[in-house]
Amino acid sequence: MRGLFWFCFVVYLLCVGLSASTQLWWALGFLAFLAPIFALGVRDALQNKHAILKNFPVLGHARYLFELIRPEIHQYFVESNHDGVPFSREQRSVVYQRAKKTLDTLPFGTQLPVYRAGYEWLNHSIAPVHLEPDTHFRVEIGGKQSSKPYQASLLNIGAMSFGSLSKPAIEALNIGAKIAGFAHNTGEGGISPYHKKGGDLIYQLGTGYFGARAEDGGFDLKKFEKTVDGTQTKMIEIKLSQGAKPGHGGILPAGKVTAEIADIRGVPMGKDVLSPPYHKAFKDPAGLLNFIASVREAAGGVPTGFKICIGQRSQFLSICKQMRSSGIYPDFITVDGGEGGTGAAPLEFSNRIGSPLVEGLCFVDNALKGFNLRKDIKIIASSRILTGFDVIKALALGADLVYSARGMMLALGCIQALKCNSNHCPTGVASQDPKLYGGLVASDKAARVANYHKETMHSVVEMLGAMGIQDPDDLRPHHIRKRISEHETRTYAELYPGLNAGDLLTESIPQEFVTSMQLSGDGSRF
Repeated sequence: MRGLFWFCFVVYLLCVGLSASTQLWWALGFLAFLAPIFALGVRDALQNKHAILKNFPVLGHARYLFELIRPEIHQYFVESNHDGVPFSREQRSVVYQRAKKTLDTLPFGTQLPVYRAGYEWLNHSIAPVHLEPDTHFRVEIGGKQSSKPYQASLLNIGAMSFGSLSKPAIEALNIGAKIAGFAHNTGEGGISPYHKKGGDLIYQLGTGYFGARAEDGGFDLKKFEKTVDGTQTKMIEIKLSQGAKPGHGGILPAGKVTAEIADIRGVPMGKDVLSPPYHKAFKDPAGLLNFIASVREAAGGVPTGFKICIGQRSQFLSICKQMRSSGIYPDFITVDGGEGGTGAAPLEFSNRIGSPLVEGLCFVDNALKGFNLRKDIKIIASSRILTGFDVIKALALGADLVYSARGMMLALGCIQALKCNSNHCPTGVASQDPKLYGGLVASDKAARVANYHKETMHSVVEMLGAMGIQDPDDLRPHHIRKRISEHETRTYAELYPGLNAGDLLTESIPQEFVTSMQLSGDGSRF
């Protein structure tokens, strides 16, 4: 009770001083101001949950206030242009500038440490080519086993569900996708009314099967058909795992579950929505491929694939072996890196589980080539893709197209406050609180999403021209160079040697694949 004693003693001294004042109106006004503070101090001193508040009534709240605003203080007053994580101030600024169509050039030269290990750059040509600034490259996905191939943009909106993002945020993303002509991945929360604003959709089916969920939590084919019927769904993505929390399943905190979200997802109110870490609809590679085939048929033949963060390599090789033996292929595979983002994930999963994008992407590209499957399957890269260089790098390392999720959030106005999991996002992008998302105007933010896409693709076109390349298909790992130490550099072709078509179908398997190929068995199980 020491804290209560000193607090009451200070209040007593103030009251004594005030009682001696000749200005009664001033004293009464100050006492009225002091009364709620006194009540707060008594409550703090009598509660037993927080030691700081019990020991330092009222004053202890300053600590929690500082914790609340600390990310903003650090962003604006402490970090340099390149210190911020996961995205630096310079990276965030270029997204804001392109979204608003303001000046996005850099004065006085690069501030990056170009002789420090990890620095990357692309090899340009002394014979650059001219590409029209509005060139919009397209990638055809599907065709061999799907009857409705889709012409996709190189840059698309990564998976973010209604629930993790607010109503106006989802609406703005979809309208922006419609304006600029690219695709919007729904995330695993199902298709909401805010997704149906005319933009092309990639409907993601996670382990919770939201939008196609049976009462027991399994997959309901009839509900699935009803969900995709009559919508602008152009592709189906079955999520096996995501980079931020592979092998964990999804989390939507109870505080973000509104009645509308519960209805769309088919889940109860007042509880965390936990997607299981595994699928109930299949248990082995054959089951996965059969599920892909049945979903593709039920959706009318739209391209269907799966999303994966690479973990045990033998398991992906098992899927490749089953593709060869069954003749059933996904139309695309999305490779998510371990550095991928999410609204909520355990620290250990975000920091220490899952292959980063470069390793995962190079491995998947090589594995598909090694099994002579690459020509039939497109690869989508996802994880920390923000700028034109990020797009070029992913394409050079084996991707056909890319997703950007956090880049699109920044275009919406996200300030990287790191409160996505709390329902207290100050910009309303990642909150279900009407008081917060009420300030986010979908029509205004949709234009910014479209601008960000257009300007980023313009930077991709300019960089391709500087490299002397007219088609993204001609990008290769040797076009990107990385500094290993102050005096040593390597191209990505040297760091991650590629395979030729059919290399994994011969007896002389490349050494780095030997153990994984042995563990993959005959492809009948993961």
